[in-house]
Amino acid sequence: MERIWIFMKITEDIIYAGVNDHQVDLFEGQYRVPNGMAYNSYVILDEKTAVMDTVDANFADEWLANVAKALDGRKPDYLIVQHMEPDHSANIENFVKAYPEATVVANTKTFAMMKNFFPKMDLAGKKLEVKDGESLTLGKHVLTFVFAPMVHWPEVMVTYDSTDKVLFAADGFGKFGALDREEPWDDEARRYFIGIVGKYGLQVQKLLKVAGTLDIRKICSLHGPVLTENLGHYIEKYDIWSSYRPEEEGVVVAYTSVYGNTKKAVELLAEKLRTLGCPKVVVTDLARCDMSEAVEDAFRYSKLVLATTTYNADIFPPMREFLSDLTERNFQNRTVALIENGSWAPMAAKIMRAKLEKSKKIEFAEPVVTVNSAMKDDAAAQLNKLAHELCRDYIARSSDTADKNDLTALFNIGYGLYVVTSNDGKRDNGLIVNTITQVTNTPNRIAVTINKDNYSHHIIKQTGIMNVNCLSVDAPYSVFERFGFKSGRNTDKFAGFDFGRSDNGLAFLNLYINSFMSLKTVDYVDLDTHGMFICEITEARVMSDRETMTYTYYQKNVKPKPQTEGVKGYVCKVCGYVYEGETLPDDFVCPLCKHGASDFEKIV
Repeated sequence: MERIWIFMKITEDIIYAGVNDHQVDLFEGQYRVPNGMAYNSYVILDEKTAVMDTVDANFADEWLANVAKALDGRKPDYLIVQHMEPDHSANIENFVKAYPEATVVANTKTFAMMKNFFPKMDLAGKKLEVKDGESLTLGKHVLTFVFAPMVHWPEVMVTYDSTDKVLFAADGFGKFGALDREEPWDDEARRYFIGIVGKYGLQVQKLLKVAGTLDIRKICSLHGPVLTENLGHYIEKYDIWSSYRPEEEGVVVAYTSVYGNTKKAVELLAEKLRTLGCPKVVVTDLARCDMSEAVEDAFRYSKLVLATTTYNADIFPPMREFLSDLTERNFQNRTVALIENGSWAPMAAKIMRAKLEKSKKIEFAEPVVTVNSAMKDDAAAQLNKLAHELCRDYIARSSDTADKNDLTALFNIGYGLYVVTSNDGKRDNGLIVNTITQVTNTPNRIAVTINKDNYSHHIIKQTGIMNVNCLSVDAPYSVFERFGFKSGRNTDKFAGFDFGRSDNGLAFLNLYINSFMSLKTVDYVDLDTHGMFICEITEARVMSDRETMTYTYYQKNVKPKPQTEGVKGYVCKVCGYVYEGETLPDDFVCPLCKHGASDFEKIV
């Protein structure tokens, strides 16, 4: 079948030269790709010309023809090899034969791999070995190479064109699917990332930090479309996926059932979850599903229920495969519930739990439900309890179902970190504070101390009301950046953030808290630089049993380590801001968190 070259200008000087593959049914021999795959390659035209990566071996002639058309009679000066996986490197030798005067550009590890794949290829006098951070000038285009080891092979590097602000991202930001098929990016990019790159979240996070220092206008991946608009969306998705945070609230129920009894238990649980207000319930039969989609859902949603039978003193094989796929990809930061079935010696729950024991930050929900052969009243009652436990935070978020007088919320007050929310009549505001305490219990009174320079102080002084959100240990650093390092005078701190409203009309956080309290000011104490609001409680909701974010936990586990190597000066103990200089002025105020000189320590 004759293939038609899709001429696509990425910029005035960068031309697409890749191919679409509709022959493949299983990518990497395991991932179903009903819409095919794209193997992307790019040509940069300048005083010198460069080709960015090759394509799969099955498309040698088509790709070389595309490259020739893009070059339009010119000869390539360079072939830049970012990644040695065969779907991108298979035609290096063919390129060298077609263009013997061209120079191959790669790093040390790449050239070592190249010898393994092409033992007879002679690159004497035709290779340029680059180091991390080095640049190559083509004319007006300057290409800078950034090493990205284990994203997802050890030799991977990405390339930044500072002229056209283009990031050639290797496999980063790629997706399943050919370019001549229209489909949403998120779903197939998520499945691609989790399946192929998911194990290497830490390495992706490091690369994202580097990318955050670059002015990127376009992202050219080796798979999927060129990303040109709303790049923040794609970068945010990669940040969520690579940090293993739930992307959406909901419950995935993954099960196997031999004779239908476990399936009945799962169906009953799913019905109860929906009735209780669970925002999304996904039920997956592991024996019949696409396993990569099941794994994708487990990473996508916040909670996971595992239900299976005891089978040969173990668990049913598809469940074993599913758990292996999860743990291989560093599954973590989730709530997991267990349902087992067995006729004489049920032990599936114990085995499933053991398979997850090395996973980080897994919170097991209670109760563990045991079905003895068939569904009975005792199992149904346990399923009902489990459904309520899994939906506790969803119930608390809803004004219709929440217990608004749950004073056990007081037990979550510690020397911790909180988000105080208010509203100035135009928009919601939020502030990070660590100065909240219960002062009396008859009646219940809460003291909240706020710096007078903060806009929240002004708002609450005028309105007399606020919400105190008790942050839990799953709160990421981005929450502190959002509510702590900018002013509500000129920033909408809730833009793009998930929140609900309490009876007083103020916002409360739907995520990253274990409880919140609505407060009404009954007294005010002027503390010179600060104001203390003495408040009564008008509403109190408990969302979860997750531990409160203490100040100590934040310092040790959440706040990024400041980059102080080789720097002389002082570092803010609150946010990590670095002040360079021999002497810190006594009246210095941190430009990020607004804390004074007393909260700085000298860098040693």
